[in-house]
Amino acid sequence: NVSGMIENRKLSRAISDLGWRTLRTFLEAKSEKYGRDFRVIDRWEPTSKTCSCCGFKIGKLELSIREWICLNCGTSHDRDINAATNILVAGGL
Repeated sequence: NVSGMIENRKLSRAISDLGWRTLRTFLEAKSEKYGRDFRVIDRWEPTSKTCSCCGFKIGKLELSIREWICLNCGTSHDRDINAATNILVAGGL
C-alpha cells in the first residue's frame, strides 16, 4: 500500500524519492546504452511560468490554467509546450 505509506510523515519522502530515483537510474542506463546525453535540471526551475521567448516570469500560475499570455512580450503560450521548450534550454540543448 504505497499510498498509505506515503501518508506517513517519516516515510513519505524516502518512498517518493525512491520511485523517482529508480526511474532516473533506468533513464541514465538507457541513455548510456544508446549513446545519448542525459541531463538533469533543478527541480524548482519555473519552466511552466517562464516565457520561452523573452524570459519573463509570470507570478503564481494555478494548475488549471493551461494557456497564458506573456505580460512582457504578448506571446501566447500553451503551458506544457512552453515548459518543454524551457526544459530544453535549461538542459543546454
